[in-house]
Amino acid sequence: MSYAISAPLQAAIYARLTEALRVPVLDATDEARGGTWVLIGPEDVRDRSDVTGRGAEFRLVISVLSDASGFQEAKAVAGQVGDALVRPLELERGRVVGVWFDRAQARRLNAGRARRIDLTFRVRVEDNQMGDV
Repeated sequence: MSYAISAPLQAAIYARLTEALRVPVLDATDEARGGTWVLIGPEDVRDRSDVTGRGAEFRLVISVLSDASGFQEAKAVAGQVGDALVRPLELERGRVVGVWFDRAQARRLNAGRARRIDLTFRVRVEDNQMGDV
């Protein structure tokens, strides 16, 4: 397995989202933040190494949070996130084999005063660099 690609993958995702979106992109929650923003959230990683080399499948969550009335604004940003991430990503180490949208969950928070959409993506990576990971 290669977890060594985790940091380069997050950096590439952060760069892509900040380039593509007109809302703040964070990797730490900010409960007091207002407006609409994107949170790079948790990941679950599975080994996908085979005889050709080391690899992993990341299941990562990108969240859109908004205090806008209704879901329209959050859904528009969520669509932009999906469009941005399915384009090829360049990494400092390893390579992205593919990115696939897996699922989304939209819900109201704070007695209906805020919205949250969690988008889950599958990202398959390969890391043929030698050394311990």
